[in-house]
Amino acid sequence: MTTGDLSTLLVWGAATAFTVALIAYSVDLARIADRAQKRVPEAALAAAPGGRPATAVAGSEAQSAPGRSARAEGIARSTTLLGLVLLFGGIVLRGIAAGRWPTANMYEFTLVGVFVAVLVLTIVQRRRVIAFVGVVVMGIAVLALVLALNAFYIQADQVQPALQSYWLILHVGVAITATGIFTVAFATSVLQVLRSFREEARTEVDAPAVTVGAAPARSDRFRRWVGGPRFGWLEQVPGSRELEALSFRLNAVAFVLWTLTLIGGAIWAEHAWGRYWGWDPKEVGTFVAWVVYAAYLHARTTRGWNGRRASYFVFVGYGVVLANFTVVNIVVPGKHSYGGV
Repeated sequence: MTTGDLSTLLVWGAATAFTVALIAYSVDLARIADRAQKRVPEAALAAAPGGRPATAVAGSEAQSAPGRSARAEGIARSTTLLGLVLLFGGIVLRGIAAGRWPTANMYEFTLVGVFVAVLVLTIVQRRRVIAFVGVVVMGIAVLALVLALNAFYIQADQVQPALQSYWLILHVGVAITATGIFTVAFATSVLQVLRSFREEARTEVDAPAVTVGAAPARSDRFRRWVGGPRFGWLEQVPGSRELEALSFRLNAVAFVLWTLTLIGGAIWAEHAWGRYWGWDPKEVGTFVAWVVYAAYLHARTTRGWNGRRASYFVFVGYGVVLANFTVVNIVVPGKHSYGGV
């Protein structure tokens, strides 16, 4: 068995470990949701005046009996760490097999990006596990590794002269790190949006519904749906403001790294092609993502945009980052195409 084959075997092992972690996080989340769904109607009937059901239970009341699955949470933590070790070994052996830094193509970019995302998830959840964020990040990680192994894989080999530069470590490494952090921030923003709808439903349960004609508005229906017993597990996650603050911090760090990616790419382009900027599809995609995240940070800090309005910028920005990595690399030809699939 060659070093490259062993690297691939370790990556498959990491994908398996992350799959187990994903299942464990899902079981933990399902256990919390099941307990919350049973508790919410009972507590609401007892608390509401005249026996009228309330939409949700107060956060402190739900926190008193979270209904977590300690075994599932422990399995999720341990298999996540195991997957990180296996994936790190696979990345190192890939670099040894290729005789270079392992970030020269989509396969290697995906491996390192998944490693960074899961590592950031582990750091963020070192004190408190948030099962929903674990499900989203691990789901993305498993999907990315399966795609890498089945669609992006190429044999470990040397790269073309244009890539034989220390900028392969600096420019691409920083871009991968930023993408991994953006992934965790995206999962946090999704949970923030759900939590904010839940909080609004809880505080506006006795308020009249906003109507369009004779039917409630779509956003109002969604708010009441999220505020129902089915989403009672949201009472056991941090508040929307805390989640928004966490997402903002992660996105701010990733934005700085993305800015360095843009600058480093321009410097490398001047060394390799004799110009700093040439409107290559990859360059344009990177710049568009930078503009979206810059708008998010600007709106969040200077224009007073917060809550769900700010989180929508995160969704758009992360979508642009993914499209820049997949669609631009595979479908749109350009000077960055030599990196290979």
